[in-house]
Amino acid sequence: MPFRTLGLDAKILQAVSEAGYTEPTPIQLAAIPPIIAGHDLIGIAQTGTGKTAAFTLPLLTKLAAAGSAAGPSRRTRVLVLAPTRELVLQIEENIRAYAKHLPLTVATVFGGVGEHPQIRALQYGTEIIIACPGRLLDLMSRRHGNFSGLQFLVLDEADRMLDMGFLPSIRKIIHALPKQRQTLLFSATLSKEIEALTHEFQHAPKTIQIGRRANPAETVTQFVYEVPKHLKPALLQHLLADPKMEMVLVFSRMKHAADRIARQLEQKGVRCATLHSNRSQNQRLRALKDFKSGAVRVLVATDIAARGIDVDGISHVINYDFPMHVEDYIHRIGRTGRANAIGDAISFVTPEDNGELRALERFIGRGIVRKRAEGFNYAAAGQPQPDDDRRGRHQQRPPQRPQQRPQHGHASAQRPARSGGGPQQGGSGNVRPAAAPARGPQRSFNRW
Repeated sequence: MPFRTLGLDAKILQAVSEAGYTEPTPIQLAAIPPIIAGHDLIGIAQTGTGKTAAFTLPLLTKLAAAGSAAGPSRRTRVLVLAPTRELVLQIEENIRAYAKHLPLTVATVFGGVGEHPQIRALQYGTEIIIACPGRLLDLMSRRHGNFSGLQFLVLDEADRMLDMGFLPSIRKIIHALPKQRQTLLFSATLSKEIEALTHEFQHAPKTIQIGRRANPAETVTQFVYEVPKHLKPALLQHLLADPKMEMVLVFSRMKHAADRIARQLEQKGVRCATLHSNRSQNQRLRALKDFKSGAVRVLVATDIAARGIDVDGISHVINYDFPMHVEDYIHRIGRTGRANAIGDAISFVTPEDNGELRALERFIGRGIVRKRAEGFNYAAAGQPQPDDDRRGRHQQRPPQRPQQRPQHGHASAQRPARSGGGPQQGGSGNVRPAAAPARGPQRSFNRW
């Protein structure tokens, strides 16, 4: 079924056609008509299936039908919330590409850069704001932004935002928004517990689910390498000697571990970049640029990259540290095999990871193939490694219910550590007409 049958505005269809797209993906086909009809919606689909375009195209159509609110009375009409800077920028790029024939203004709000451009964007009443919740709430608390005319709210990667500590910020933001609005939630995963929370924000939402919840992409081949912890650096270097590993994304649990892995690989002559929340915005943008261009072969990242990297041609994803949560695994390996391309996902599993591996296999309903690396000496004595695993497991432990005050003479219960990417993340944005996209569109709807 072509896009022209979905009720999209003619100028948006023109932009879609100019980009060379003719057929919508299943999530786009299912979600666009009810969004245009005005329904609240929960959209669940695997990574790389086109969720961003599934809400971008119908919302732009509705904005075009209402006309642009020019002049001093301009108000923000669309607010999109996303958990990471990288995802905010990806959404902005898509919106600019498909609104290039419409007189709309777009701005981003996220941390790591100066706040003055974003303050101007909020005060000016930019029509479409894409933001990380933490910084947006900070600016709203200082009376920046006018959302009295807001018509549409989108929570992208909704499960991740609600599950990684953003829920208090999101509640405060939504409390300040008009109650009469259309609210959309999209994600690759959405547990029933998190789904129950979404009913706070939506009215009689329609739920669209493409495929099994949190099911890995069928185009990704998954392998497990069982390896002692002290041999993980050597095994990684051994695997990267294979020239078929052309563009490799390596995930670690901890930020300092990502830096150490990159240093070790650089010492062996492997060009690397790192991506995690301790890096400045310029450093993060440079890392992605170098990875996309091929200037570096390996990008070492924490889970901040699992939700925001949209890069063509990633041949392999390597879970150097096995993820604690099934959802993180799904999003990590979803960085390869995008747009119906093929890719490999390799996981290093130590004896300490066996519980998480069994939980993953139960969830996906099948076992993952075990492999042994040819020519690798599993009996070798490796260099001692810092105990990142214990620290990572402590920091990623899910929030627990408050404990009762201990009796006199007993040690106080420790507060669980906050997981990475919490509400401290925020943002910056410049107002530019949507008609002047900074970069061309990504080459496939399937990656949105």
